[in-house]
Amino acid sequence: MPDIGVTVIGDKVDRDEEVLTPEALDFVAGLHRAFAATRDDLLRRRAERRASGKLDFLPETAKVRESDWRVADAPPALTDRRVEITGPTERKMAINALNSGAKVWLADLEDANTPHWENVVSGQVNLYDAARGTIEFTSPEGKHYALKDDVERPAIVVRPRGWHLDERHLEIDGRPAVGALVDFGLHFFHNASLGKPYYYLPKMESHLEARLWNDVFTAAEEQLGVRHGTVRATVLIETIPAAFEMEEILYELREHASGLNAGRWDYLFSIIKYFRDAGADFVLPDRNSITMTAPFMRAYTELLVRTCHKRGAFAMGGMAAFIPNRRDPEVTERALAKVRDDKTREATDGFDGSWVAHPDLVPVCREIFDVQFGSKSNQLDRQRDDVSVTAAQLLDFKATGGEATRAGVESAVDVGLRYLVSWLSGNGAAAIHNLMEDAATAEISRSQLWQWVHNEVVLSDGTPVTAGLVREVLARTKASLSGEHVDLAAELFEQVALSEEFADFLTVPAYAKIP
Repeated sequence: MPDIGVTVIGDKVDRDEEVLTPEALDFVAGLHRAFAATRDDLLRRRAERRASGKLDFLPETAKVRESDWRVADAPPALTDRRVEITGPTERKMAINALNSGAKVWLADLEDANTPHWENVVSGQVNLYDAARGTIEFTSPEGKHYALKDDVERPAIVVRPRGWHLDERHLEIDGRPAVGALVDFGLHFFHNASLGKPYYYLPKMESHLEARLWNDVFTAAEEQLGVRHGTVRATVLIETIPAAFEMEEILYELREHASGLNAGRWDYLFSIIKYFRDAGADFVLPDRNSITMTAPFMRAYTELLVRTCHKRGAFAMGGMAAFIPNRRDPEVTERALAKVRDDKTREATDGFDGSWVAHPDLVPVCREIFDVQFGSKSNQLDRQRDDVSVTAAQLLDFKATGGEATRAGVESAVDVGLRYLVSWLSGNGAAAIHNLMEDAATAEISRSQLWQWVHNEVVLSDGTPVTAGLVREVLARTKASLSGEHVDLAAELFEQVALSEEFADFLTVPAYAKIP
């Protein structure tokens, strides 16, 4: 479409003409031209901030933290968020999520998705149909899926890609479009008129990045004649820099803000990435030994609840990633006990709801928050004035306990490699060992190995963690798998886990390997 400066490079996708209309692409191009340069500058600032070696609450924004303000009141569809189901926008999974009985469906165009062009476009088609209640699907085996009439449908909250990703199948004025603006722009253009343009915003590292999103929302509303403030955004606090700017992020988005979410797996990845070469005090033990009761994780979640309720925003809990195994009731019951403990802790701490990854977990989570809420729809009135969190507490990784173990190395390689095999095939939500894994857990796996190798960590059995050890485990794990993407996945995993230069996101080099 040279007349509007847009080139679609991706192949034909079923019904793409319904979402990739000239008008929609022109709208996306307008957002890109207005905001891509600011995005580029903010990404440069991320690297500069990490290079400074400093992380603390910002003195220049103290007035924001000390002054009296609140975010906009929640729209009716988002006043009760006690259980949210997350998942990709794949058609069958979308229908199952909409039939699950959850209050919110997080329609994920980011970590539970992959940027294969078919996924990008078909995800928008599925969201279009879901917003209008017309989505249905018949499997190759003939099984039909449709929306149930007797189930209250959840609000749809769309998670676009993070600021760091481009969309290489769509060029604007000769350069790849900003992936976040493609995802948001196409969805907003086609669905904002229905009155519920709600979003989850991932991977932000500063309030300036939140300001950019606010500017995007304001421009989009103005251009399409949508009432200002119709957009509602929940921000995932899933990077360690953002943990120091929770209030500022809400302030920047205050006319569009709905809440904050404790994105705990990405948060762990961010900590490892940010402090990967900062020395022994910043080395974390096995992923499985880091629980939400670790002091630095408690500081993070309690600060989030306090911040949200102080400002009238919803505090959303983390993911229950377990997938019930109906063939093994004992495994399922043990896992469900852990899920109940996790959700009970969140409800007791003051969260207004939490995430699950499987429809069978919806009633488990809902029951716990039902008991906590009583006749209320949320806990916004519960102030956590008893909470006072310091920078030192957020950064107290030494108090975590636990060890680096050989089992931890083997698990990191196994999960990371299996996930990349799935990702390269176009599936970003991978069921691995009864857990629904997404890009965040693969990021933890490979970044932790990088940190252990470069900090000369010694395992609990006395074995040093070396590149040779990781390659040995990788070769053995690779030999146990089969499929067309195993060799490429192993090559990618070795690259992002062991290369001298640390890749900020494994999805960037992986994206370069797919058609």
